[in-house]
Amino acid sequence: MKFVASIAMVEPDYYLPLARAAEESGFDVITLADSICYPRQSSSKYPYNRDGSREFLENKPFIETIVAMAAMGGATERISFCPFVLKMPIRHPVLLAKQVTSLAVITGGRIQLGVGTSPWPDDYEVTGLPWAGRGRRFEECIAIVRGLSAGGYFEFQGESYEFPAIKLNPVPPAPVPILIGGHSEVNIERTGRLADGWMSATFLPDEELKAVIDRLHRIRREHGRSGDFFVYATTPDSFRAQGIAKLEELGVTHTMGGFTGFDPYGSAADTESLQEKVDALHRYGDEVIARVR
Repeated sequence: MKFVASIAMVEPDYYLPLARAAEESGFDVITLADSICYPRQSSSKYPYNRDGSREFLENKPFIETIVAMAAMGGATERISFCPFVLKMPIRHPVLLAKQVTSLAVITGGRIQLGVGTSPWPDDYEVTGLPWAGRGRRFEECIAIVRGLSAGGYFEFQGESYEFPAIKLNPVPPAPVPILIGGHSEVNIERTGRLADGWMSATFLPDEELKAVIDRLHRIRREHGRSGDFFVYATTPDSFRAQGIAKLEELGVTHTMGGFTGFDPYGSAADTESLQEKVDALHRYGDEVIARVR
């Protein structure tokens, strides 16, 4: 099992000390949320809470995800980083490929790329892109990032993007794993067919989680895909050492822990100190990570 610390919606000057604390506590990966901007007016709904409200995001701080990973990568030595998840189709894939490969090279390969489409039309409107066809654009983005990350010349002719043979230099010696977040049937099928892993956005009961994981592996077999496949999922078993083996039996490879009492998806302001957040990471490291290693 790999252990994941989430750093999201915290004060900007917390990022680096929290990254160092997570590394010291034995965590393997840090995940970061992605948000470009917050619209004054919107009819969009948030898909992962009960009432769909998104007002809780209005005053939450977000450092741009690639920038945050670069800064934390420079402040650490071992721990890896993964967006959870980057809104891929609102970024130009050639520029994103350059950012991701550069980041992987600078950090010594400590990067995974968790991606999704964004549930909000606002993100597409403000970046001048159509909401319609985002799924097809998403798949083209994945193909382009993967192709350009491989080294050598790569050209592309698709519905949304077209460019002649180009090459990025440098690229990392190993491909950057691409993981997809989302629970829709379309995303599950796409993940099994195209991605190197899946990221569960909500707490799922064991039987539902197992069914999704089994379906993902079945789709991979149908498409002749093999090799490592990562599953990020968190359940109540993630927070006790005795529960980790149960998660592994379900097929989970990465799980989150080390949370404090603050709910970043709630409406309340974050009043926890940096030290309280550091203590929560250390506590999880002592009570869970150290006991299963």
